[in-house]
Amino acid sequence: MRSAQYHDHSGPARPGAAAARAVLLAAIAAAVLTGCARRDSITVGSVPDDYRTNHPIVVAEQEEKIDLPVGVGDNTMSRIQRTALSGYIAHYDESAGAPITILYPSGSANAVAAGLVAADIARHIQSRGIPGGRVVSMPYEAGAPDASPPIRVSYRRMKASTGQCGRWPDDILKTTDNKHYANFGCAYQNNLAAQMANPADLLGPRAPGDIDAENRGDALDEYKAREVTGTFRDNIEVDY
Repeated sequence: MRSAQYHDHSGPARPGAAAARAVLLAAIAAAVLTGCARRDSITVGSVPDDYRTNHPIVVAEQEEKIDLPVGVGDNTMSRIQRTALSGYIAHYDESAGAPITILYPSGSANAVAAGLVAADIARHIQSRGIPGGRVVSMPYEAGAPDASPPIRVSYRRMKASTGQCGRWPDDILKTTDNKHYANFGCAYQNNLAAQMANPADLLGPRAPGDIDAENRGDALDEYKAREVTGTFRDNIEVDY
């Protein structure tokens, strides 16, 4: 009696099936990696991390002031005070017509000297072409009879500025959110605002000015009259 014999007819895996499985696994891996990349892109891109947004430069009217110290024996401005005041008045916009206020102390040890120096300050301002009707002098109570407070000169003008720097609401080492710390970029924005000679440049472009035809003609004549000592080819060494 013959024993039953069983044969495995499945045989080895077909090459086509193995290739299909490899392509499928590769497609799944690519989809997983793509999903991770897309998720990270969304997370990083959604972080509001712009120092210009955190510390915007604002153009607004602000007080421009300077304090000039006055000694008890002074009766006129010193050279240092005159230099400082001239630099301060240089930023004054005559077209705006803002009043200039001179506040001098009263009831202090230097009250008499401050009154004389304040009058000299008013004369110096008027000598710079500012009408006397815009200059207002008035005393302020010093508070302490033995003190020697300064004279304050002030006026209001349009300025570009940012908020005060030095905000540290959180630990600077806490960077798990991948964000800048609160004070990042504040000093840069303040320095940029301080360098703006005309704050209106931040609001929009200026209108083109008139062309100086005479100056342009002189520049062209000077360019044409230049002597050419060599050619571009003379200065090139070509190796073959």
